Amino acid sequence: MNNLIKRTLFGALYVGLVVASILVDPIFFGVLFLFVTIYSIYEYHHLVTSSKMVSILSMVLGGILFASVWVLHFYQSLPMRGIGYMAAGYSLLLMIALLLPIKQGIEATPSAWAHILISQIMVASPFTLMNGILDNSKYLLLALFITIWINDTGAYIVGCSTAKLPKGNHKMTPRISPNKSWEGLFGGFIFALLAGYVFYKVGWMPCLWKALVMCFAIAVAGTFGDLAESALKRSIGVKDSGNFLPGHGGALDRFDSLLLATPVIYWLLIIL
Repeated sequence: MNNLIKRTLFGALYVGLVVASILVDPIFFGVLFLFVTIYSIYEYHHLVTSSKMVSILSMVLGGILFASVWVLHFYQSLPMRGIGYMAAGYSLLLMIALLLPIKQGIEATPSAWAHILISQIMVASPFTLMNGILDNSKYLLLALFITIWINDTGAYIVGCSTAKLPKGNHKMTPRISPNKSWEGLFGGFIFALLAGYVFYKVGWMPCLWKALVMCFAIAVAGTFGDLAESALKRSIGVKDSGNFLPGHGGALDRFDSLLLATPVIYWLLIIL
């Protein structure tokens, strides 16, 4: 299959599944993103070459974290005792996961601990926080995804256009992401602000200045999330985090911008 056709088909499938999961039913969202959370943790540990047992425990931990918060938001008929059992199980597994690397030797232990905690804080937690945003407003969560996509598209269009100028454009981080330029960065920000204005006009966000602040924050945080994942891949020497979506790379490649943008929007939602 032609690579462009493959990218288009699987890209459309990806967008369709994400949008449908947000708009159709919280159960659909929960099932889809529980899988995405676990698979993203698997990709992370595969990239950093963690042991099989550490990887499995981290995946279980991330799954429990996501499922527990989903239940708190969307299945409140479950007795609080059940939530307590989940929290206790998470704590116990986390302690076991942190004790396991000691068997590998003193030198390997700090690195293994760091990877376990990073998988929970930087991978599992952002996906988990999406439950709170969805519970507040499904249109706000949809706006989060759309803003990321529009920011990326705007940055690509402006970056490619300015690269054709006689003197080219100005690269942001040539060693980490050679194709990213300052012109593309600001172009993406403008597209994101325009998206915020549209969200306000269609009623997804009731206040214009809050819509603009949120979309700008998403664009900034999303860009840094993308760069952070690119830096990780560069340090390891790989192009993609995996083959989660044919033609688009791994799950971390698809959701890297959201890993920082989601916590930022969650806290802005609380503050604003």
